[in-house]
Amino acid sequence: MKIEKGQIGYLNALKRKYLLRALVEFAIVAAVFLLGYVQTKTKQNLFTIVAVVGCLPAAKMLVEFITVSPHKGIEQEKFHEIEEKAPLVMRLYDILFTSEQKAMPVDALVISGHVVCGYASSPRTDEEALAKHIKSVLKDNQYDKMTVKIFHNYTMFLARAEGMNNIAAVERPEDDRNEQNIKKILFNISM
Repeated sequence: MKIEKGQIGYLNALKRKYLLRALVEFAIVAAVFLLGYVQTKTKQNLFTIVAVVGCLPAAKMLVEFITVSPHKGIEQEKFHEIEEKAPLVMRLYDILFTSEQKAMPVDALVISGHVVCGYASSPRTDEEALAKHIKSVLKDNQYDKMTVKIFHNYTMFLARAEGMNNIAAVERPEDDRNEQNIKKILFNISM
């Protein structure tokens, strides 16, 4: 089963995908180079040029792997607790947001109405900068009155997610296209 963006285990699947692609691409580069060397007994041939050019996509995959590799996904216990306490709101897991400055992992994200709330266990995530980044991207996409809050404290996040779930139980709109659109926008600024 393919793990989609926003599902638990996505970061680990992404790491495996990038590592496998990088290894395969470097193996192809090495095979092309060796084929040219074996056939011509010199490095100065067309196969060497093809191998050097082939290093570009292989190196790109390696950089992607290096970018994702230090980040871990949400713990199973926390995942189950969020699923139990906030079943009525949209829940996303294992997201790695990228901005101009850095990559910032978010373990869990809940979306309901005009509120986006996230939990980031990693100290690498600057909660205020990420909230501003998400809010500005949403504003650029005509979602002006959004509230975005990122927490490092899991208990505070869970309390907010549970509160959002309680509000959703009372004020649940018939149409969740708004949340789906926000989800797509957030996926566009993440790996």
